[in-house]
Amino acid sequence: MSASAPRWGMTIPLPGVSLRDHRSLVERLAEWGYTDLWTAEVAGLDALTPLAAAASWSSDLRFGSAIASIFSRGPALLAMEAASLADLAPDRFVLGLGSSSPLLVEGWNAGRLHRPHARMRDTLDFLDRALRGERIDEQFESFSVRGFALERPPAVPPRLMVAGLRSKMLGLAGARSAGAILGLVTPQDIPAMARKVHDAGPGREIAMRIGVYPTSDIELARAHCRRILATYLNVPAYAALHEELGRGSEIARIAREWRRGDRGAAVEAVPPDWVDEFFAVGSPSRCRERVESFVEAGVTAPILSIMSTPADPGAALRALSRTP
Repeated sequence: MSASAPRWGMTIPLPGVSLRDHRSLVERLAEWGYTDLWTAEVAGLDALTPLAAAASWSSDLRFGSAIASIFSRGPALLAMEAASLADLAPDRFVLGLGSSSPLLVEGWNAGRLHRPHARMRDTLDFLDRALRGERIDEQFESFSVRGFALERPPAVPPRLMVAGLRSKMLGLAGARSAGAILGLVTPQDIPAMARKVHDAGPGREIAMRIGVYPTSDIELARAHCRRILATYLNVPAYAALHEELGRGSEIARIAREWRRGDRGAAVEAVPPDWVDEFFAVGSPSRCRERVESFVEAGVTAPILSIMSTPADPGAALRALSRTP
C-alpha cells in the first residue's frame, strides 16, 4: 500500500457503539497508525460533543468536525464551541464548517438555509477575529453581531476548514481557510475539485470522508450503499454537483422515482457500479487500497467512515489502519 497519505483519520461514533464505549478504541488509534479523529452530524450525535470526550482520551490525535453546521448554530455559539475544543486540545482541533442541507437546517432546526456562500464567508471572518479575542460589533452581509467578545479566547486558535462541493465554496475554502472537506465524490472527480481549492490557496489541505464497508457480505454492503446514494443524490447541492460532473441522466432517473415516492425504485435506479466508485467495500485490505486511490487523486487527509460496525470494532480498526 502507498504511504502517500500524510494523515489517516477515523470517524466516531461507530455505528451501533455507544460513545462511552469508544474510549478503549480511541486510546489505541495512534498506536494503530491513525492521526485524526473526526465527527459528523445528521440525526445522531452532534459534531462537537464526541470530540470533547475523545480529547480527554487521547493526547496524540488531531480532532476535527466534518462538519459543524453554520446555519444550525449562531456565530457566537460557534465561537464558544470552537474555543472550548481548542482549550481541551490546543493546536490539535480543526473546526470544519459546512452549510448542511435544507432538511437538516429548515426541516429539523427551524432555520433558513439562505445564501450559503455569503454566510460561510461572513462566518469565517467573524470566527477569525473572535477567536483572537477581538470584540465584534458589526453588520456583516448575512448576519449582524453586536458587542460580542469571547471571555476565554483560546491560546491557540483552531484551524478552520470549509466543506465544499462546487466552485465558489471550494474557492472560498482555499482563499479563506486551511482547506476543503469533500464528500460523496469519486477519485476521478477529485483532481478538478482540488485544483479549485489550490488555485485560491496553494498547498491547502484536502480532507474527505470516505464510506468504508469492511465485510465479506458484498451484496448486503452494495444494497446499503445504493440506499445511501439514492438519499444523498436527492439533496440539491449533491444533485447539482453530479449533474455538472456528467452524471445528469442517472441523477434524473433517481430523482424521478424519489419524487414519485417510490424509494425502492430510486435505489434500483442507482447504477450498481457506482458503489465501487464512491465507497470502499470488501475485505480490509481491499478497503485500504480503495482509500489510497482517493489519496492518489489528491486527498491529503482521508477520513474513514465505517458504515457498519463489525462484531470486533478493535480488530476492524486495526485492519483498516495504515499499519495493519
